[in-house]
Amino acid sequence: MSTSPDLSEQRAGGKGLATGTLGLWGSTVIGLASTAPVYSLAATLGFVVLAVGAQAPIAFIIAFVPMLLIAFAYRELNRDVPDCGTTFTWATKAFGPWVGWMGGWGVAVAGTVVLANLAQIGGIYFWLLVAPDLAENVFVVTLTGVVFIALMSYISWRGLEIGERLQNVLLAVQYIALVLFVVLSVGSILMGNAPATATAPSIEWFNPFAFESFDGLVEAVLLALFIYWGWDTCLALNEETKDPKRIPGRAAVLTTVILLVTYVGVTVAAMSFAGLGDSGLGLGNEGNADDVFFALKDAVFGPWAWLLVLAVMISAVSSTQTTILPTARGTLAMAVYKALPKRFATVHPRFKTPSFSTLLMGFVAIVFYVGMTLVSDNILQDTILSLGLAIALYYAITGFACVWYFKDALFDTVGHFFNRFLFPLVGALLLTGAFIFSAIDMFDPDYGYTVLFGVGGVFVVGVGSLALGVVLMIVWSFFSDSKPFFRGRSLNRETEVLVPDEEQPIIRSIDGGI
Repeated sequence: MSTSPDLSEQRAGGKGLATGTLGLWGSTVIGLASTAPVYSLAATLGFVVLAVGAQAPIAFIIAFVPMLLIAFAYRELNRDVPDCGTTFTWATKAFGPWVGWMGGWGVAVAGTVVLANLAQIGGIYFWLLVAPDLAENVFVVTLTGVVFIALMSYISWRGLEIGERLQNVLLAVQYIALVLFVVLSVGSILMGNAPATATAPSIEWFNPFAFESFDGLVEAVLLALFIYWGWDTCLALNEETKDPKRIPGRAAVLTTVILLVTYVGVTVAAMSFAGLGDSGLGLGNEGNADDVFFALKDAVFGPWAWLLVLAVMISAVSSTQTTILPTARGTLAMAVYKALPKRFATVHPRFKTPSFSTLLMGFVAIVFYVGMTLVSDNILQDTILSLGLAIALYYAITGFACVWYFKDALFDTVGHFFNRFLFPLVGALLLTGAFIFSAIDMFDPDYGYTVLFGVGGVFVVGVGSLALGVVLMIVWSFFSDSKPFFRGRSLNRETEVLVPDEEQPIIRSIDGGI
C-alpha cells in the first residue's frame, strides 16, 4: 500500500517533538513516577490483604509476571518501531486500523479516568497537610484538584525537560518516605516498640499454593495490576529519548523490576509491623483498607507523620503530570496518521510538545472530574475500579501485536522465541483472562459503590467507556479526512513511521543519556 504524499513530506523530521531529551535515568524516573508508587500502595495494599490475607506478598509477585512479560513486548516492538503512538501504532501495523484505533482509545480512557482520581487524592491530601477540616469539603477539594490538573497540564505543555527535572525531585520524596517507612517499621520491631499485633515475617507469605480461594487470588492480582500500571509512559516518550530504539525498552523493564522490589518490600514491612488482625492497626481491619499509610502514619513516624501524608499527595500530583504525557503523545500519533482530526497533531513550535493534545487532555480530565463529582462521589470511585478493563485491553493488544508483527521471525533465534513469542503471548493471554474475570465480577450489582441499569456501576462505566470508543471510531470513519487511515494508506505494515531520521542531531540529554 502507498503512503499519502503529505506524510512522506514529513518523514525526515518526524512529528516535530524534541529529540534527545531523556536518557535511561530520566526515562526510568518518569516510568516510576507514572505508577504513583506511594499512592498506589496506600490505596491498594489494604484491599489486597483483605482478599488474600498473608499471601499479599506473593500476590504482588504473581501480578508482576504479566507486567514483565508485556514489558518485553513493548521493548521488542519499540526496537523495530520507536513511535510515540506505541500500542496504537504497533497494533495498527499488526492487525489493521480498527484494532489499532481501539488500542489507542484504551490508553486515552485509562489516562482520563485516572487523572480525575489522582486530582481528587492530591486535593484531599493537600488540605490534610494545610487545614485538615477542609479535606472533607467537596468544593474546596474539587477546586484544588482542578488547579493540580491545570498546573500539570501547563508543565507538560511547557516542555519535557522541565517536567523531567520536576519528577526527579517528586520521585525522590516518594522513595525517601517509603525507605523511611520500611526502616522505621523494621526498627520498631527489632527494638520491641512495635504494636502488640506485630507479626514475624514468614516464608509462607511467599507460598503460591497457600491461597485459600481462587476468587481471592484473582481479586488480589487484579488490584495489584493497577499499581504496576504506568511504566509504559517511558515508551510513549521514545521519540524524545536518546537512543530511542534501546533506552525506552530498557527503562520499561527496569521500572517494572524496581516496582516489584518496592511493593513487596513495603508490603512485608507493613504486614510485620501492623499484623493482619481485623481491629486496631491490623491490615485486616476494613477501616484501614482505604489508606493503609494514613492508618499507620502516627504509629510508624510519630511526630513526622506529616511526611507520609506529603508523600501520598506528591505521588498523586506527580502521576498527574506523567499521565498526561503518554496520552497526549498517543493522540498526537493518531492524528498524524489520520486516525484523529489533524488539530491533535499540532506541536508547539518552541517547546516541541503536542500542544493541542496536551491542553485538551487537561481540559477533558477537568470536565470529567468535575462532572463525576457533581453526579456522585461513589460514581467517581467506581471509575477508578473500572480502570482494569482499559489497562488489560491495551496491554493485551500490545502483547498479541508483538507476536503477530514478528510472526515471520519468531523462531530465528532463541532470543526471538522468548522475547517476541513466548513472553508476549503468555502475558497477553494472562491479561485477556484478567479482562474477562474483571468484566464478570464487575457485572455483579454488589461490585463497587453504585448500581446502574440493574448491574454493577463499575461494569457500566468500564464497558461503557470502551463501547463509546467503538462509536466514536465508527463516526470518525465516515469523515473524509479519516479515509487514508481506515483504508490502510497512512499507516500499515509496510509504511515507515513518522519518527526522526536516525542521523538527525540530538538536541541534548539532560541526564547524560546513560
